[in-house]
Amino acid sequence: MKRIVHKYGGTSLATIDRIKNVSERIRKWYKEVPEIVVVVSAMAGETNRLIDLGQALSDLPDRRSFDQVVAAGEQVSAGLLAIALGELGLPVVTYCGWQIKILTNNDFGKARILKIEKEKLEKDLKQKKIIVVTGFQGIAESTGAISTLGRGGSDTSAVALAAAVNADECLIYTDVDGVYTTDPRIEPSARRLSKITFEEMLEMASLGSKILQIRSVGFAGKYQVKTRVLSSLRKADISIKEEIDRSTLITQEDDKTMEEAVISGIACNRDEAKVTITGVPDTPGIAYKILGPVAKVNIDVDMIIQNSGIDGLTDFSFTVPRSELEKTKKELSINVIPVIGAKNLFTDSKICKVSVVGIGMRASVGVASKMFEVLANEGININMISTSEIKISVILEDKYMELAVRTLHSAFGLGAD
Repeated sequence: MKRIVHKYGGTSLATIDRIKNVSERIRKWYKEVPEIVVVVSAMAGETNRLIDLGQALSDLPDRRSFDQVVAAGEQVSAGLLAIALGELGLPVVTYCGWQIKILTNNDFGKARILKIEKEKLEKDLKQKKIIVVTGFQGIAESTGAISTLGRGGSDTSAVALAAAVNADECLIYTDVDGVYTTDPRIEPSARRLSKITFEEMLEMASLGSKILQIRSVGFAGKYQVKTRVLSSLRKADISIKEEIDRSTLITQEDDKTMEEAVISGIACNRDEAKVTITGVPDTPGIAYKILGPVAKVNIDVDMIIQNSGIDGLTDFSFTVPRSELEKTKKELSINVIPVIGAKNLFTDSKICKVSVVGIGMRASVGVASKMFEVLANEGININMISTSEIKISVILEDKYMELAVRTLHSAFGLGAD
């Protein structure tokens, strides 16, 4: 490798000792790969502290002003890390997102990257300077105001910068040493994957995996940025080879052996709630009349079921994040049910989603029937089902989540040998 991007999260930078450990790790890499961009998050807990400060003044603060507040944490991390690198005698330069011009739209709080002006980066990299950049933030192209990319946005910053400077890999350092077949806290036999495709990781991220922010995975897939997940909590003096061997590479599907395993992982998520509207007129456009108003108030809808109509009426069910349930109920009660003339609204917040994911499903049959059989044998009832080419998701009672994950993990042979 000739050029790489490192990204360090809040846990990796939580204390001065950890910042020193990060600086030692960067020094080790710099000896082998002297063109390095380092993207940092705020120190653990700092962003939440800044959010609390803003919300102490207003329940709904102006988003532009609020972004200026919450973006401050990364600036502290970048400065501290640069000081630590300087103490090691390394050439280092720091930039905020707005200084190198990570240009975004004006959607403050969840801005999207439009363009990165890379001239400064290229000049510094050619001079073999270590570049430390604040993650999570950019500059709104039309207003020049500081903008933030939303929760987990530093992952997106890192992948975007890797694409901009054509880095060989983007190394995401976190508090785990890779992507596992499922959550090791639920299933102790969960196995770290040496490699996973962009598609599989995108599904895992969308289904509840907290390893990488979903937008960063989508960005990596779109621009074909090889992305690696590693642990920053190991000692910095282990060899680079050992770090690589104990990580997960997220890459394109270029190896036929990646299809040998039908299922790569089991994802689970408790942040789910089910909404059911009964007595819905079974007429053309009814789905839009229900979900259109929900979308307008920025509520993400996931799984959707519309039953076959009987006597001109049907039932319509869908899932939303549990944290958005009350907002959804309010919107439906005011702007949907009276308008379409539906009968009743029912909700259930005691549900979870469990999913099996794997690109090997493309060339295999019987995965769904096996999944359903395993759950049936455990007496677990399925409330909703959703499928894609490489994923099958089911909605269950949340009390069965751990049992479902463990039994499916075993049934599909995902445990460590």
